[in-house]
Amino acid sequence: MDFPERFSNLPVATWPRLRALLDVPSRADAVINMTIGEPRHAFPAFVREALDVTMHKFAKYPENNGLPDLLDAIAGFLKRRYGLDIKPNQLLALNGTREGLYNAAMALCPETKNGKQPIILTPNPFYQVYAVAALSVGAEPVYVPATEKSGHLPDFHALPEDVLARTAIAYVCSPANPQGSVADEKYWHGLIELAEKYDFQIFADECYSEIYRDTPPPGALQIATDMGADPDRVVIFHSLSKRSNLPGLRSGFCAGGVESIARIRALRAYAGAPLPEPLQSVATAVWADEGHVVANRALYHEKYKIADDVLGDVPGYRSPQAGFFLWLPVADGEKAAVKLWQETGVRVLPGAYLSRDVRGENPGKGYIRVAMVAPKQEMQRGLTLIRDCLYD
Repeated sequence: MDFPERFSNLPVATWPRLRALLDVPSRADAVINMTIGEPRHAFPAFVREALDVTMHKFAKYPENNGLPDLLDAIAGFLKRRYGLDIKPNQLLALNGTREGLYNAAMALCPETKNGKQPIILTPNPFYQVYAVAALSVGAEPVYVPATEKSGHLPDFHALPEDVLARTAIAYVCSPANPQGSVADEKYWHGLIELAEKYDFQIFADECYSEIYRDTPPPGALQIATDMGADPDRVVIFHSLSKRSNLPGLRSGFCAGGVESIARIRALRAYAGAPLPEPLQSVATAVWADEGHVVANRALYHEKYKIADDVLGDVPGYRSPQAGFFLWLPVADGEKAAVKLWQETGVRVLPGAYLSRDVRGENPGKGYIRVAMVAPKQEMQRGLTLIRDCLYD
């Protein structure tokens, strides 16, 4: 039997790779898992009631594009948060944003760009679905380093002219996973101008947008609208996973120009997996409420302070602007992760597992990613063990 070659050179996926790395005995009595970005704060109390009253809708096939009430609630969030006036035909409810980040490339990436194989740009390190989406559409993935030198955001302006001329899509994550950097208005202005010049789309992964210190991160679609850019220039992706501590609900959305959303909707009508209607009803209530988001953000403010207090004297420590990850410098991420596990029972993710080697260099090799999702006391203990084990 013949199998496709396009996925044959994928590296081992992040979590099986981590399990294999840490499949060694630990001397610690307890495990503190700081690997995965799975929020452990309480989700809104009204979720249970919202689900109870809509359970009967499990007997129905769900609305593919999103229930009207859900789209209205999402539009209300975008109006409150970014001042955007978004119509229902500019929105698509998603079964988690990973689905949308993948299928948007399937629906919107052209077969050729200026007569050549298209390029999809992705930050390096990055959320791994970006690269798989590029391979799925026959595009060439180009990994753009997001390092300390570039403010831990990809510098697309540094790319050669021939690469930009072939670029069809650029993925950007802001606030960034894993570094916690925020693309400010100047960054978005520059990138949108570049995209207008070379005629490519921007896919803005904004799933961490509601977890920040003081100033709300600007949104890509917000800036593009203010600039009067092509309405289809930017597609944004949001989720309830981090905003509302509901990763298991799988509720997200994408928003953009009418033509872009219509094309994603058309593909999804054939190949998508819409969110069940009871879960759409729950999501409607959650997107419409901001009180629990403010309370959740306050908990992360306390965690930022704990991290700064514990790790502030560590050479190279960089307090995140937003999100809930620490991107800690080490000599070698894999060796540091194994040492931590064996000596302390703390599990972290080597930065190289979120990155790709480019010309023999991996921008994540000298880092570990630490998720600040555990209860405060557990998190503080884990960070203290990290400091004492790796930096003292």
